[in-house]
Amino acid sequence: MDLIGQAARWVSVLALFLTSVIALTYWLVRSGHMAPFGPWPRAVRRAADPILRPIERRITMAGRNPQDAPVWLFGFAVLGGLLLITLADWLVGFIARVQMAAAGGPGGLAAFLVNAVFGILIVALIVRVVASWFGIGAYRPWFRPVILLTEWLVAPIRRILPPMGMIDLSPLVAWLVLIVLQSMLLTLLR
Repeated sequence: MDLIGQAARWVSVLALFLTSVIALTYWLVRSGHMAPFGPWPRAVRRAADPILRPIERRITMAGRNPQDAPVWLFGFAVLGGLLLITLADWLVGFIARVQMAAAGGPGGLAAFLVNAVFGILIVALIVRVVASWFGIGAYRPWFRPVILLTEWLVAPIRRILPPMGMIDLSPLVAWLVLIVLQSMLLTLLR
């Protein structure tokens, strides 16, 4: 199991190293410390161009300097590595929890399912709150499942506790209700 986590870490470190070499080489050429047509910059440019071209196009369309693409690539490597490590650790933990639940018999599997369902609901609630901070509406196609998972709980609470100006406490109350329901169901399963 730990092999997955170790592989994710090594892939992340390798990506971070390669993107830092690319970004450093581009910076050295840009700042005049390295000749742009030397063997090393040409080799790096030849290897990195297929990766950097789409990033440069997106940066240009956003009105930014396309020469910043290597820095963006490095940032993507950092964020992607963190995401990969987090997902690998989650996968290892999930597999371990499934094995422990299976060893616990029907009660263990029921407790696992209760925790999984309430975990999904709480994550959907958090995504809904964070999306509202960025003005993401309920009519976006990728956001509809989040609304479907949370509206059944948030809407009745919002009718009882309406928003107070910009502050909407209904997701917080919904989160508390979910936590209480989860603990009550887990107590019943013991």
